[in-house]
Amino acid sequence: MYESSERHALVARYDDVWLLGGVRTPFADYMSVLSSVSPTDLGIHVARALFQRLDVPAADVGAVIAGNVAQSSFDAFYLPRHIGLYSGVPLGVPAVLVHRLCGTGFETILNAADQIALGRAKLALCVGTESMSRNPVAAYTHRSGFRMGQVEFKDLLWEATLDTASNTRMGETAENLARHYEISREDVDRFAAQSFERAVKAWQDGHYQDEIAPVTAQQWQLEGYQARGIVLPRKVERFDRDEHVRPSSFEVLQKLRPAFGKDGVQTGGNSSAIVDGAAASVVASGDYVRAHGLKPLARVVAGAIVGVPPEVMGIGPAPAIRALLGRLGLSSASVACFEINEAFGAQYLAVEKELGLDRERVNVHGGAIAIGHPLAASGVRLTIAAARELRRARGEFAIASACAGGGQGVGILLQHAI
Repeated sequence: MYESSERHALVARYDDVWLLGGVRTPFADYMSVLSSVSPTDLGIHVARALFQRLDVPAADVGAVIAGNVAQSSFDAFYLPRHIGLYSGVPLGVPAVLVHRLCGTGFETILNAADQIALGRAKLALCVGTESMSRNPVAAYTHRSGFRMGQVEFKDLLWEATLDTASNTRMGETAENLARHYEISREDVDRFAAQSFERAVKAWQDGHYQDEIAPVTAQQWQLEGYQARGIVLPRKVERFDRDEHVRPSSFEVLQKLRPAFGKDGVQTGGNSSAIVDGAAASVVASGDYVRAHGLKPLARVVAGAIVGVPPEVMGIGPAPAIRALLGRLGLSSASVACFEINEAFGAQYLAVEKELGLDRERVNVHGGAIAIGHPLAASGVRLTIAAARELRRARGEFAIASACAGGGQGVGILLQHAI
């Protein structure tokens, strides 16, 4: 089934491209503290925080690549441009929006690596940002008016989960994998409980502090243009912790009802959390790194993108990772750590079974079931997390990967920075 995926994989290798670092907002629960903030402003916030943290001037940026899946503000067309302008990037630097559904965040980094490898930029800003709460209730057929009994507004957040090619919702694709790989409800709930447990421990141990750019009410001025900013709910002065990360035992998860049929294995508790948030990273050429005496977080070695059958879209990371390893002559044993998006518990477990992964090297500080999955931000978060864990574990290689709706898989291979 997946041989075609690997045969048609788009694989790129990079000789001297570096990930300087990254930050993200804490992820907020659906309709919670960040629900009134546009994804553009979340993106501006993390970009500005990252430049400050890395002590890299925004004026040196030669390309802005931003990702956003659901247009959730009226000025969403301008999102990448506004992120660049209001984060201090020079007026003349162009910006582009990329979209590969759940792989969008990875696409920002791979696009940046391509620009650097082509010699078009020496420093690129990559931002993935998403407001799930602000997904619109929309109508697509009423511009010419309404006919009696045919007024149709629908919830984009729900309707967009249906792949109309295969007529399967994203959760149903996970159920298909559960049946194919003989994954039980108990297997999925035990995995979800572990994801929560690991994320809770990571926060308790202070692991995420270096990754988080706390959100506060703020305003940004841009001479000659309108001001932008973030307004938080009354009595909220600072948002600085992932909101969905909480103790969630196997026993509690077992009590939840299946979401996709009475015999299904997926529930609201063992699927990725619906959250709002943004993440940013900076990718640089080796020449820029050496000229400024920087200590990058990791080297970007390669990226792979594959297609898989839409009805089992969640298996995407398996052929993407195989394509990466195969083209570089590596084995999975040579990879010190993996970050694989937990879109659904059964989806991750299918990838684990397909690749024979050691779970002790995967998502060791929790995954999207506990932390959340703000679509365009996840790939950036996962890449940052993999690079940070690679440094902590003192390993040689790390891989970050995710599936994408419609039937795709994306992966990035990182190497430790000397």
